Amino acid sequence: MREEFEFFDAETVPWRPDPSAPGVAERILSRGDDGITLTRIARWSPGLDTSAKGVIRHEFHEEVYLLAGELTDLTLGSTFGAGHYASRRPGMPHGPYRTGPGCMMLEIRTVPDPRRHAGPA
Repeated sequence: MREEFEFFDAETVPWRPDPSAPGVAERILSRGDDGITLTRIARWSPGLDTSAKGVIRHEFHEEVYLLAGELTDLTLGSTFGAGHYASRRPGMPHGPYRTGPGCMMLEIRTVPDPRRHAGPA
């Protein structure tokens, strides 16, 4: 179950380093009790390059909306800026990434509903 909040000023949530991604700071706006589900604003430092981690895959559904800056997908050879959106199913390969000026994004992670993958009853 995800935390519940009425409108609040997101600027009051402090930035903290993302422990799994050096060079990324995050403001976690809400979190689920499953340890995966969350909504956050992520800020990537200028010059950040995730090439060392290679292509990324994860077990959750991820939606990303770029708010500012730009992000280059090194596999696709394309650069995306503010207003670009991505929706990724669990296991979908993406990245690695590089950002010259840095970027800021809204990210929403959700655990897939196991009933949607269970097949016929």
